[in-house]
Amino acid sequence: MDSKVRQAGIAQAALGYAITALGACLVLLAGDFGVQPEELAWLPATFGFGLLVMAPAGPLLLRNGPRLALTGGALAVAAGATLLALAPVAAVAVAGALLLGAGGAAFALVTPALLAGAEAAVQLTKVNAASSSAAVLAPAAIGGLNATGLVNGRLALLLVVPPLLYLAATVRPAETWPTPDARASRPDQHVGGTDARPAAGVVARRWAAVVLAVSVEFCFTIWAVARLAAAGLAPGTAAALGTAFPIGMALGRLAGPALIGRIPVVPIGAAITAAGTLMVVGGGPAAITAGLVVAGAGVATLYPVALAGLVATPRLRATHAASLGALASGTAVLAAPATLARLADVVDLRLAFLITLPLLAALLLVRHRQ
Repeated sequence: MDSKVRQAGIAQAALGYAITALGACLVLLAGDFGVQPEELAWLPATFGFGLLVMAPAGPLLLRNGPRLALTGGALAVAAGATLLALAPVAAVAVAGALLLGAGGAAFALVTPALLAGAEAAVQLTKVNAASSSAAVLAPAAIGGLNATGLVNGRLALLLVVPPLLYLAATVRPAETWPTPDARASRPDQHVGGTDARPAAGVVARRWAAVVLAVSVEFCFTIWAVARLAAAGLAPGTAAALGTAFPIGMALGRLAGPALIGRIPVVPIGAAITAAGTLMVVGGGPAAITAGLVVAGAGVATLYPVALAGLVATPRLRATHAASLGALASGTAVLAAPATLARLADVVDLRLAFLITLPLLAALLLVRHRQ
């Protein structure tokens, strides 16, 4: 395996596991600290805040190669996961979540720049498949460990520490940016051969495509379990069946590299996601679970393809594209689930999921105009 794909794959798998585990740990943290889960509901949003804070620093952080972002991100996520696993008081858990968010943001910045090139869409789909696959394991590991009654389920977060330490130790001090294709020898150089700036409209549309793709994904990621619970399932059952969406994404991303370039994955993926959405909106628990699998499979390639499009923008430095991608993801992570929640205050949560349909339509529109 190419070293850059291996490094990005380890980083994204660890991040997918840790971020999903953070959400799964909310109930355990609340019980350990004697607070209501709603008081800690903002913890998963630390990743979004980290993206927004780190995005402007992207060109500086990535200027001299991937080592700083990969090593710093690995150590920060490992430290954050350790603090969350062992936290005796809420303040320590907050510090852990912030470290997790900052380290995760560094990974989100370095990955598209590391994989820039002609195969970016395929490679980004591969490493996001690793992330989605690891995300499926997190709730099962935490729930299974906690169910033994012998130790706190939060200790399952420590599983990400060894691969992260391995990643930090294997990034060579002299390692610089790879040569992604014949058009650019370094991702901090212009993709074209001139000093001309990229067209602002093209950048804006490709940035918007990333926002829209991540928005659809995180509407399901954050609210799938709540939709199942609203259909009458017990919280534990809803949490277990809520893994249907990341399972669908993992399957879609595993199949994605073979499909990209052979079929129009964005319009087909959007159509499949829309079909899954309608199942989630209109069905009972069984149909909702099936709809989550379908929606996960449909949405799987939307973000990698959109991000690859942004990175490939002519005359846009890949480090700047990575920063814009992080900014787009952070915007979506924070705004889309919150918007769905506000909509659910006005209409039923079931109907609130319909917000994903205009988001998908807008994604197709901006992709068509690129």
